[in-house]
Amino acid sequence: MSSPCWPRPNGSSASAATEPSPPAVRPAGSFPVGPGAGSVRRVIDAHHHLWDLAARQHRWLMGGQAWATDDELARLRRSFTLADLAPLAAEAGVTGTVVIQTAAEPWETPDLLALAAGRDPYAASGRAGGAGPPGGGGPAGDGDEPAAAGGLLAGVVGWIDLAAPAVADAVAGLRAQPGGEFLCGIRHPVLAEPDPGWLARPAVLRGLRALAAEGLAFDLVTLPHQLPAAVTAAGSVPELTFVLDHLGGPPADSGQEATAGPWASAIRRLAALPNVTCKLSGAHTSPARAGDLRPYYETVLAAFGPGRLMFGSDWPVSTLAAAYRQVCDVYRELTAELSAAEQDAIFERTARRVYRLREPERTRQHGR
Repeated sequence: MSSPCWPRPNGSSASAATEPSPPAVRPAGSFPVGPGAGSVRRVIDAHHHLWDLAARQHRWLMGGQAWATDDELARLRRSFTLADLAPLAAEAGVTGTVVIQTAAEPWETPDLLALAAGRDPYAASGRAGGAGPPGGGGPAGDGDEPAAAGGLLAGVVGWIDLAAPAVADAVAGLRAQPGGEFLCGIRHPVLAEPDPGWLARPAVLRGLRALAAEGLAFDLVTLPHQLPAAVTAAGSVPELTFVLDHLGGPPADSGQEATAGPWASAIRRLAALPNVTCKLSGAHTSPARAGDLRPYYETVLAAFGPGRLMFGSDWPVSTLAAAYRQVCDVYRELTAELSAAEQDAIFERTARRVYRLREPERTRQHGR
């Protein structure tokens, strides 16, 4: 079972947003920013999901999730594939992405790695509808053009059993799979664990140390009451880079909780640890408005600084609140007052550094 995201801060339910047709005019290969702030030429969407229900059953979509109502889950109960994402990403100027696990199942990560390598993991499965190869393969783009399906996936954050005694062997097994070179991190759905101290268990800490030794990052997806254990884990394994998903799940309708209260306090404690970064993702209001998210954004910006923040769409879960481009626009608006270098960090450089993503070919040859 798993849980890909955290609900919007206002806690509202929303119908799945229909992705609009691309506008008549949109500058290709750029991510528009505020007046006078320039333009971010390459954008990494560091957090999205993919699932093909014609090929694999995702049990978590059946209900019983702490972060979403059963009605919201029902609206996500269809396939969201790389072929669906590619035109949305290209239209928004996104040049590469990191796909994140949704299922705590041993089959999902090899499937995602195969997609990143340009292979169809379901070619022999008799997928309903006869879908063709999904695209993928290679580093994201050449640095100047938005990515199409081919080359869109730049990294995979997968799943393994962190409490198992042979974490290093499990990582080696994934790296031996087709596309294993795209493995850049591991995530476990901590918010589905009944024990609020799960992250601080000795067996889990041992697994986290093994991830550090393998050069992987660890994505944290938690409920607010689990953040203290996240602080303990990050402090106990300083050699591992932790990535806090979805701003750490800011509380709904909190008002002053955005600056004072348990969530804000935990954010500052995590930010005090230099091995923790934070994703601007998964906290979109319905309808998506930058003003609703701004208090939480300002808290994490002050705590982490632009150099330890990264952008993620949380697509397709984000479609419960907004279309893909609208989500991008929310973070464009929030970050519009930052310098070009700071925006560049949030929209590309932090993700590339933390996940050790390969530079586009042209950048490696000629520099930025």
